This record gives sequence, structure tokens and C-alpha cells, in this order.
Amino acid sequence: MDAQQVRENMNRSAQRGEEFLFGVDFELREGFFIARPLEQHKILFKTRKVSNAPEKAFSEEHHPHLEILHSDKEAYLKKFSTIRHGLLRGDSFLANLTECTPIATNCTLEEIFHRSRSPYKLLLPDRLVCFSPESFVRIIDGRIHSYPMKGTINATLPDAEKTLMDDYKELCEHYTIVDLIRNDLNMVAQHVRVDRFRYIDRLKTLRGEILQTSSDVTGDLEAGWQAHLGDLIFRLLPAGSISGAPKPATLDLIRRAEGQPRGFYTGIFGYFDGRELDSAVMIRYIERNVRGQYFFRSGGGVTIHSRAEAEYDEILTKIYLPISDV
Repeated sequence: MDAQQVRENMNRSAQRGEEFLFGVDFELREGFFIARPLEQHKILFKTRKVSNAPEKAFSEEHHPHLEILHSDKEAYLKKFSTIRHGLLRGDSFLANLTECTPIATNCTLEEIFHRSRSPYKLLLPDRLVCFSPESFVRIIDGRIHSYPMKGTINATLPDAEKTLMDDYKELCEHYTIVDLIRNDLNMVAQHVRVDRFRYIDRLKTLRGEILQTSSDVTGDLEAGWQAHLGDLIFRLLPAGSISGAPKPATLDLIRRAEGQPRGFYTGIFGYFDGRELDSAVMIRYIERNVRGQYFFRSGGGVTIHSRAEAEYDEILTKIYLPISDV
């Protein structure tokens, strides 16, 4: 479905108080819209409160496994160099750079979906699975909340939490993204404020625990926001945490560096129950191409203070399955 059709359907259904599931890609070209999504099981999803996925049991003898087949560090460093030159020119203060890494796993996309432990999950059969820890926006009682997530570290490192919180580059990156999200929310809401700044989230994976920092930015919506819900959401896209600041110039820089569309990776999906909205950024994402090959997409924010080696290590740290090995 064309992304603009998704927006129109969102406006129409939200005004009527009808529930729906929606998703749009990073480039705002493609999307999906499903009315009464809890009654279908073709596209499976989970948000913080609801899921249409049936419970499935798995053999204790089957241990999930993920292997990086090839990691092209040289190609990543070339992309990083393009981003850095743009930062030095003043095109951007913060740019999200992503990588597509071939992997092997003994799990199907469907099994990864069912076995993953994550606040948000999405399965488009034979195409992609997403197990995202990051909210995009939530609308509750007329208030819109955004939770930008920036800063990642392996929790097994000595003094990992202190190291992450004291890291100057990560602090600068987080200030920048929070400021960007505040500016974005000011386009659609009033009395925008930061309710909670830079707290730690802990994520358990097959490869061990990782730490990430998030913030909570909140604003008040005007009465009648439901009639324009699609317009409201699309005005905020693409998400600031996976693009950068200033957004238009940074998007041009990202396109030059990455050289290919992201598709649904770093797009968003969400569920509206007739009164409230919960949505997620499509990160922690595995896709399957027409030849049956699997790829894991990951990325991170780059600032003028970023070091190429550290950023490369971060994108590898984010390649994981959030599965308990039972």
C-alpha cells in the first residue's frame, strides 16, 4: 500500500474511534494498514499492551543461534567518512548511520518473533521480523510521549553503566536527539517538556545484556487530534532518533553515505485501540531476501566526537536475538 493511503486511512479510522494496525517505511513510500488487527493472524504484532500472536511452545533441545557471516568494516568506514565530512561542513550535528550485515540463524523469522522478548514485535511473513526496544510515540489521555533511545554499551564491561553515563560523546548525542524530539513535538503539541532525562534501559540477549539510555519527552495535544492522527504522525517522520539533526540536510547526508533505501528498517509501526496509540521505531530488524538470505540491520548516531572504531563496534553489539536460551 502507498504510504499516503496509510495516512488517509489513519485519519478516517481514528476519527471514527476504530482500531487499526499501521506501518510505514523510512522513505515514506510503502506501508500497511489493517482494520481490526486483533482478528487476523497474517501480520503478527505486539505492543506494550496488546498482541495478536498466539502462544507457541518450543523444544528445549532447540537452542537459538545467530552468526555474523560477513562484516565489511572497510565499507562501513567509508560510509562513516562521508558522514564525518558532512558533520565537518556543518550539514548535520547528529546523523544516524546504518549497516546491513549478512547473518545465519537456525530460526525462522516466525520463530524469532515468537521466542523474542521485547516491548514491540512485528512479523511480515517471509519478509522481515522486528523486535524493537524503542517506542516512537505513545498517545495517552491526550498527551503525546516520545522516548528517544541513544547510547549503547555491552553490560558485561567493567563499570558499564558509569562508563555509558559518563561518556561525553554519548551525552552530546543524547542532548542533541532530545532537543530534536522536543522541536518535532512542538509542531504537533503544546507545553512540550522533558519529563525524564537519560535513564538506563537493560536489554537481555543471547549474547548477554546490553545497556541503552533513553529519555521521556511529553506534550499536550489539542482536542480533536484523532481526526488528524495520520497527519500528526507523518509530520514527525522519519523518526528523529534514526535520522538526525537538522533533519532535512541530515537525510540527504544519510542517502549519500548509505547509497540504498532502508525500506521498512527504521520506519515505524503502531496500534490504535480507538482511544490511545502505541508505536515503535523498527530497529533490531532481520530481513529475508528473495533468495532466502538473512540480513540484520543495525546502526547508531554519529557526531563530531564519534570514533569510527567505537561506532563500528556498536553496530555489531546491536546484532542479537533477544531470546532466553531454554
